[in-house]
Amino acid sequence: QVQLVESGGGLVQAGGSLRLSCAASGRTFSAYAMGWFRQAPGKEREFVAAINWRHSTYYADSVKDRFTISRDNAKNTVYLQMNSLKPEDTAVYYCAGNKANSGIYDPATYDYWGQGTQVTVSS
Repeated sequence: QVQLVESGGGLVQAGGSLRLSCAASGRTFSAYAMGWFRQAPGKEREFVAAINWRHSTYYADSVKDRFTISRDNAKNTVYLQMNSLKPEDTAVYYCAGNKANSGIYDPATYDYWGQGTQVTVSS
């Protein structure tokens, strides 16, 4: 069983930056694809970014060129650097692990989820 714990959320003004971290337990972290999803009130959970076991990265169009996902397998941690934040980025952000490294964009394919961290961007 893998446990995921997010941190780094908070309140920031538009144009600001935040870095989210997701610490994973377990010795097979490096073999998983890791993703970030977000869910705003009244909306469905949506894909934000992912990184597979080969460190290939994937982004939603809405965050491309503003967000960067990375991983440090030695620390069992995945990061999401968020720059140029906009009010529409406000949501609960979830970290997730995907054992199969497939269906990267689909939350239904992820096996493990963190509890989420709130990101609020004020205008």
